[in-house]
Amino acid sequence: MTSAAYADSLIAHRSGAGPSAVDPFALALNESPLPPLPAVRAALIDRMGAANRYPDFLPFRLRRLIADHAQVGEENVAIGSGASGLALRVFQTFATPGERIVLSTPTFDGFPAFARMAGLDLVDIPLDGDGHHDLTAMAHAAQHARMVVVCRPHNPTGTVEPVAEVERLVANVPADTIVVLDEAYIEFVSPGRRIDVSRLIARFPNVIVLRTFSKAYGLAGLRIGYALAAPALAGLLWSTQLPFGTGAGCTEAVAASYAAAAQLEQRIARIVAERSYLRARLHAAGARTTDSHANFVYLTAAERSWSEAFTGSGLRVRGYPDGAVRITVGSRASTLRVLAAVERALSGPAGAPRGRTRSAVRSMREPAPVGPAAMHRPAPTPG
Repeated sequence: MTSAAYADSLIAHRSGAGPSAVDPFALALNESPLPPLPAVRAALIDRMGAANRYPDFLPFRLRRLIADHAQVGEENVAIGSGASGLALRVFQTFATPGERIVLSTPTFDGFPAFARMAGLDLVDIPLDGDGHHDLTAMAHAAQHARMVVVCRPHNPTGTVEPVAEVERLVANVPADTIVVLDEAYIEFVSPGRRIDVSRLIARFPNVIVLRTFSKAYGLAGLRIGYALAAPALAGLLWSTQLPFGTGAGCTEAVAASYAAAAQLEQRIARIVAERSYLRARLHAAGARTTDSHANFVYLTAAERSWSEAFTGSGLRVRGYPDGAVRITVGSRASTLRVLAAVERALSGPAGAPRGRTRSAVRSMREPAPVGPAAMHRPAPTPG
């Protein structure tokens, strides 16, 4: 469990209540700020009427749905409990304790945790100053490693490495080194920047691509993830599928999500527009962010520590040891609360680093629309 997820679990435990579908303060876990699509909710309600029955022994139907959507063969797909569950299975299936795994740092909290659970030795390669992978250094380190993990978009910075550079890394590592490409946030990336995964796994049989329905699809509570790989790797992962391990309703939820693709794309466009708006306002205020292509923004700690800026704001964000902060893109109400917290931080004690102007944040109650953001309703006043 990641630190942010653990903190949220403690809050829920102490309050005695589970999470709410709409929570403008929940900006730590990169969940969708919107409840499941209406058709998905209807499919889940219908399936729960038979909750006394076991789900499929193995998720053949779900695998077929995903394969058709990804335009690969069923033999190229394995299913897991979110991308996280698959990552752990990948580490345990294809590596033995004591072997090396190359990770960027910082990275998704789960990867170093899962690597330790699998008994692997971590080789950490720092990101560059703009939050990008050092793919050259990672390829060099991978010469003596069993695995290397690349996140695209990266978590927590949201940066995206060029397709050619990722393919160059894969081509430059040993053929028996597994390359794990984490695409948990790929739906938020513009189509022109996406990798042709069917071509990638056909060309490189040592690549495993991880994806999830937890982010753009808004199904984090169902824990549905999948891996795309050459038949040899995908087949080994499929052989470790837990019988009855894919929950009731998962297949129906995915089918309904695919059928409602137009509505889903509208939601994704809304989040992307809000991300652009939030980044623009933070930049205008003098707060430095990375070039995020995911459903979050990353405030770097180059000029100040942001970790304490959100204390007392009520917002739950993901802080990092160096003072950087990752903030999930939520509703406009969430954005206004984030900007208010940033304004307070930038107008702190004398001698503290300040942004260019306080008025840049102060004028946020009547924002100028950015791209598709012009379709937003008027911004609500935070309560």
